[in-house]
Amino acid sequence: MYFIDVILPIPLKQAFTYHVNKDEAAFLKQGMRVAVPFGKTKIYTGIVYQVYANNPPGYETKSIDQILDETPIITATQIRHWEWMADYYMCTLGEVIRAALPSAFLLESETIVMLASEKEVDESDFSDEEFLVFEALQHQSTLHINDIRSILDRSSVVKVLQTMLKKGVIQVQEEVFEQYTPKLKRYIKLSAHYSEEENLKELLDLLTRAPKQRAVLMTLFMLSSQQKRPVDSVTLQKKSDASAAVLRSLLDKGILEEFFIQKDRIEYSGEDTAAIKTLNPAQEQAFEEIKTSFETNDVTLLHGVTSSGKTEIYVRLIDELLDSGRQVLYMLPEIALTTQLISRLQNYFGERVSVYHSKHSINERVEVWKNVLEMQQKAQIVIGARSSLFLPFQNLGLVIVDEEHEPSFKQYSPAPRYHGRDSAVVLAQLHKAKLVMGSATPAIETYHNAKTHKYGMVTLKKRFGNVLMPEISLIDIKEKHRKKQMTGHFSDVLLEEITEALDNGEQVMLFQNRRGFSPVVECTTCGIAPQCPNCDVSLTYHQHKNELRCHYCGYHMIMLQSCTACGSETLDTKGFGTEQIESELRVLFPEHRIARMDQDTTKGKYAYAKLIDALENQEIDILVGTQMLAKGLDFRNVSLVGVMNADNLLNFPDFRAHERSFQLLQQVSGRAGRTQKRGRVLIQTYNPYHQILQQVSVNDYEGMYKQQVEERYQYQYPPFHRLIKITFKDKNQYKMQQAAAWYGQALELKLEEHVLGPVAPPVARIRNKYIANILVKVPKTLSLKKTKSYIAGVQRSFNSLKEFSSVRVLIDVDTF
Repeated sequence: MYFIDVILPIPLKQAFTYHVNKDEAAFLKQGMRVAVPFGKTKIYTGIVYQVYANNPPGYETKSIDQILDETPIITATQIRHWEWMADYYMCTLGEVIRAALPSAFLLESETIVMLASEKEVDESDFSDEEFLVFEALQHQSTLHINDIRSILDRSSVVKVLQTMLKKGVIQVQEEVFEQYTPKLKRYIKLSAHYSEEENLKELLDLLTRAPKQRAVLMTLFMLSSQQKRPVDSVTLQKKSDASAAVLRSLLDKGILEEFFIQKDRIEYSGEDTAAIKTLNPAQEQAFEEIKTSFETNDVTLLHGVTSSGKTEIYVRLIDELLDSGRQVLYMLPEIALTTQLISRLQNYFGERVSVYHSKHSINERVEVWKNVLEMQQKAQIVIGARSSLFLPFQNLGLVIVDEEHEPSFKQYSPAPRYHGRDSAVVLAQLHKAKLVMGSATPAIETYHNAKTHKYGMVTLKKRFGNVLMPEISLIDIKEKHRKKQMTGHFSDVLLEEITEALDNGEQVMLFQNRRGFSPVVECTTCGIAPQCPNCDVSLTYHQHKNELRCHYCGYHMIMLQSCTACGSETLDTKGFGTEQIESELRVLFPEHRIARMDQDTTKGKYAYAKLIDALENQEIDILVGTQMLAKGLDFRNVSLVGVMNADNLLNFPDFRAHERSFQLLQQVSGRAGRTQKRGRVLIQTYNPYHQILQQVSVNDYEGMYKQQVEERYQYQYPPFHRLIKITFKDKNQYKMQQAAAWYGQALELKLEEHVLGPVAPPVARIRNKYIANILVKVPKTLSLKKTKSYIAGVQRSFNSLKEFSSVRVLIDVDTF
């Protein structure tokens, strides 16, 4: 008898054993997928962990349904990395696999199958079984895998579905969200034949009799000389005041050519790659220092001010590595940043760049996965969000973690609750690769590691092109209110500066870290605010839909006319969000184009890219937004950045509030004045003497770091202590409190004063579940491994208690 251990993508600790025959055992290798029966009716796709001949388990094993792969789709290094993640972040290997693999790889009996939309199908190359499934789907829009088993009257159906998926005949439920096709943008250029001078002269003489066509041509020349980017057909038509027919006749004659660029799905158009920019002396020095640092350190921090040209240094590092044939992973915190960066990297490296993140369709992700696994040329450089570190790299040489301070690198739910930056450090170690992190405002832990020589550090103090750092002014709005110098939420100074920037044809960004119109609606008679029925928060007023909305669970209702408690019609809004700023601006600057960037306006797949494009093409004069604006975006024409109210960032119940506020304000400021002219930043606040605001205004990262590190040392926070947060959730408040108290006491038996809580968080009920947290602080003197194994032991005992079986326990290691 031969046996295999299979890891299933479910949150159970152990692997499961199945028996296989001799031929299967000879064929199977670690990292292949097999379809296996589990329980009475379920089928799962599992990953082969090991194959062995003797040593059967002490129970009767089932046989596998079928083998799904010819060769392993997961490498041994990946499995080692995932085991480290499961161990470090205290979750199961199954949960890591579920997070790591694209869902098309993990078919299971609950998976819902449907026909692919509007796909012309050639039925002649179907096998009998495929035809049966196809016919069944003609009559019924969706089927479960179990239904397909009964239609085909056999248990192993996963292979059939896989070939149909490959042919693009069917699609899996998760893909329903991907039914829109990407938008192609049409661009116009002069035919290559007319780029020679004689031909062009001839053409212009010819067109004297067709003034409208000539006007189109002249406009094209003018636009091409003004801007470096291609000219899109809509702009050309508008500017030359020509009809579509005129443009069409020029295209038909072969004078102009049209080409389409797919803005989003990363299709490389095959233009020649540009030569890599030469670095300026400061960048050149930083580049050499990083290389020197790599001789002794595997990890190096590049601490460069905003707009100092960190990306160009990364490009040089990538370029040096490519010839050796090794792979590069470029991690970014936010999908939005990839849109800007992709075009820059493709400009240099052409089709070697692949992109991997959750906004891509399942099939695209599977393609990138396979290209990386087979070490294809077109996936030598992978740009992606945190999930890209799960890809099956064979020979990773360099990992870049850009904007490493960003909270978006941390996954909070579901498990594994990993941190992208820290997991990337381990991934680089396993591949013996080098890792460079970049940030203008590094996380305090990273900077501490660099200061204590755990990481190398290289600094870049000058902005690219020696542009000055923006001039930052603090505006005391308490004083302005007293002197009646406020117009709505704008101080007189801010309004003057906005008017001046707009008159000069420059763009303005305004930052307010609250979306919606107003965070609180309150009755002025009895003081009661409408609350969410499922969560302990007040509802936010959204004006454009005239509704009250909960930002935690999505509950919404129409805006109230009268108070639900006392019946008076005296409802007033308190506080302000991006929507209110936008509507005030429309009144103050009616003739200017104003746009808003927050979660409400960037819901669509490409909404983000469209807004960024519009800002780059100067179709927007003023952009209002939440912290999305603070990401490392690069806009050439923004000269003024306004922060509407800095106080709501600072007064947040979190030990990182001051560090995060500094980072956010510094990053937002960094969007101003990135070319010749020095930018201006105005920060409105009720407390201009606050230490953090003073440090931001003079760009004093070092001062902020010293002060924060002292406080962290004193109050036992990272980087001096490790934090493990244990969260309890249940619909019954009493039961949840009992469970948390029991758990807390069990931990205190051994960990004593290092256990804090249980306490309720600021929002103590979300989606009708009550919440409590316990925080375990692990000092350097305690072994982290032993502490974790003790917590795991308490968790096992907790699981065996019947009365707490409904209470959900979430363990989050390094919860920051």
